[in-house]
Amino acid sequence: MINKLDVFKAFLRGKRIAVLGVGISNRPLIRYIAGLGGSITAFDKLAADDPVLSQTRQSFESEGILLDWSVGPDYLSQLKGFDLIFRTPKMRWDLPELRAERERGAIITSEMEVFMELCPAILFGITGSDGKTTTTTLISLILQQAGYKVYLGGNIGTPLLDQIDAIKPDDKVVLELSSFQLMSMRKSPDIAVITNITPNHLDVHKDYQEYIDAKRNILLYQPFYGRLVLNGGNYETRSLSPEARGQVVWFGLNDQTIREGCLVVDDQLVWRSQGQEIPILNSRDIKIPGRHNVENYLAAIAAVWPYVQVSDIVAVARTFGGVEHRLELVRELDGVRYYNSSIDTSPTRTKAALRALADRQEKVVLIAGGQDKKCDYSGLGEAIVAVSRKIILCGANSDLIEASIQREAAFKGVDYDDLQIIHCPSYEDAVQKAREIACYGEIVVLSPAGTSYDSFRHFEERGNLFKHLVNHLK
Repeated sequence: MINKLDVFKAFLRGKRIAVLGVGISNRPLIRYIAGLGGSITAFDKLAADDPVLSQTRQSFESEGILLDWSVGPDYLSQLKGFDLIFRTPKMRWDLPELRAERERGAIITSEMEVFMELCPAILFGITGSDGKTTTTTLISLILQQAGYKVYLGGNIGTPLLDQIDAIKPDDKVVLELSSFQLMSMRKSPDIAVITNITPNHLDVHKDYQEYIDAKRNILLYQPFYGRLVLNGGNYETRSLSPEARGQVVWFGLNDQTIREGCLVVDDQLVWRSQGQEIPILNSRDIKIPGRHNVENYLAAIAAVWPYVQVSDIVAVARTFGGVEHRLELVRELDGVRYYNSSIDTSPTRTKAALRALADRQEKVVLIAGGQDKKCDYSGLGEAIVAVSRKIILCGANSDLIEASIQREAAFKGVDYDDLQIIHCPSYEDAVQKAREIACYGEIVVLSPAGTSYDSFRHFEERGNLFKHLVNHLK
């Protein structure tokens, strides 16, 4: 039997390799290829004196990894004459520099595409506009509960190519896949999940159709024995079902037409197949709050159903307290609880978080604002005033959020002039202001409704700063 991994290692010998972007996903890639004797040039748009880049270069040198470098604003000007090019996920695949190298004969791929091609284990891939990180985490936890050795990675923050030698055929691999990773992907996972598709990342994608097309790649190359899990309540995902090569199963909160898949019947999560229903658990047994999290469980169950027992699902549902940066309780101070939901990088995410809080009848002091992704803000203002009369805005899209509130406050019978809307120049000021205006029994929630790139490198950095500031309040 041909060992694809051995073939790949042999292929690398003598090749000129370019790695574009030296961020979290590509650093383990560089270490792995360097360990195989690859000749690597690292490209990054950060300036040579950037402290993060300087630390990265020093780390490689201390490990004995010697690289050629091309950095700064014109870093791609040196992208000429390479055999194999790994692009970073957020880099568009159709850049002129990449197109020229492709036409010259270079192979252009990514760490994730190569990993998926070489992985010997069953691959679970999850994408979607909202809910994919929680769904990805749930799938991995349920599989672990069932006794499998599970590798969790992808857009969730952990590259996996450098672990490929350890993965066995009986293991399970669970990957969160972003539209950026999928945009030029020519490999699909064995089990593919699309939680939903709504307008997102339109600051990077040319238009909504390109964004949908990127998501479509998660199913186009599936094996005929694959499984595609789709959201029955989302038009865009439903429209993809005719393109499936293998089995299609469904999930949905309110879709009683599902014949094969997971749904809710009288508050009970059930598996329906061939006219039979198997009860799994009551929605009240799910520890993390919100109807959107019930939906995440439905998607996860539809993915893992052939591999686990009902008891494995129930055990996770009753104990899993949520993913970091997603309505994460930071602390309680003087009767006020502080929650970090920095993952809410779009209006739809913030709406889902606020609806979960509305279900719990919470009174919220909201801290919102981040970088806009050319998203639709309709419904956001209505969701905000349903739970909050005190709104602190701090970020590039603050005016868009405030405009939504002003348009929609009346939908909830709220006079806009009765709202306390405060603009703050920094997170330090925003957290301090929240401390001043929050009353006993209220909660303070960071739910930005925008990306972190106006002030931070990623949403984790933003959430960690918020937690640091909250934990140092007196």
